Amino acid sequence: MLMPKRVKRRKQHRGRMTGKATRGNKITYGEYGIIAMEPGWIKSNQIEAARVAMTRSVKRGGQVWIKIFPDKPVTAHPAETRMGKGKGSPEYWVAVVKTGRVMFELAGVPEEVAREALRLAVHKLPIKCKIVSREDLEGGDQRESN
Repeated sequence: MLMPKRVKRRKQHRGRMTGKATRGNKITYGEYGIIAMEPGWIKSNQIEAARVAMTRSVKRGGQVWIKIFPDKPVTAHPAETRMGKGKGSPEYWVAVVKTGRVMFELAGVPEEVAREALRLAVHKLPIKCKIVSREDLEGGDQRESN
């Protein structure tokens, strides 16, 4: 599982996820990617499940980039515990994802193989996602400016 080696503080506030992603909204390394269509928290085990699904689908060919990292601790109280007694202990780690964020990238395989691998990975994630290519993101901007 992905998690930080060490953190400055053990517990964090929940925060808000309003607005669109201004960073990490372009495909920088690969040719194809998965974009978040809605905001949400993605657990470290969901990121790992998506990664495993992609690498197995491409039969360990090509290259996969994970562009999100779970650096937010989520706390919880044990089951059947009374209210109060302060904030719970950290249970798992999440990556905060905003709308438009590129979460995974893939390169080095044909388009059909890449789209199938990304489709399998999307099923492991708890938010609505879209599979895009580098041309989809960059080409749309150039056509509008002409």
